[in-house]
Amino acid sequence: MQKITTFLTFDHQAEEAVRLYTSVIEGSKITSTVKGPNGAVVSVTFELAGQTFIALNGGPTFSFTQGISLFVSCETQAEIDAYWEKLTRGGKEVQCGWLVDKFGVSWQIVPRVLGEYMSCPDQEKAGRAMQAMMKMVKLDIAALERAFEGR
Repeated sequence: MQKITTFLTFDHQAEEAVRLYTSVIEGSKITSTVKGPNGAVVSVTFELAGQTFIALNGGPTFSFTQGISLFVSCETQAEIDAYWEKLTRGGKEVQCGWLVDKFGVSWQIVPRVLGEYMSCPDQEKAGRAMQAMMKMVKLDIAALERAFEGR
């Protein structure tokens, strides 16, 4: 078991959110569900790509902010597009690869190569990639590469 587990507190949609997340992220599953005396779901423990999370139905006093987000590293544009399409249904697009799903959880859908571009010792190339990213909503790998290369 991992030492630190991310705990997500929803109003009443924990099970619905977990079903969405485990259907979207490959290699994911629900590992346990706790129900209260009335049979309603209280919490759901699940794994996203091998990382454990717990979702709780905590009531309307809890809400999410962009102060915390789930970062998904993607290899291809098709992968970015698939996550983006599924997670923005009922949610909203933000900027720079960020979105908020219909439950209010913030996600960053980011190509792995962007980290390489941003940490490039050639500050001119890194700066072009950063400027291109800042103008995007959903990230476009080909456009980022063109900016990085100065084309």
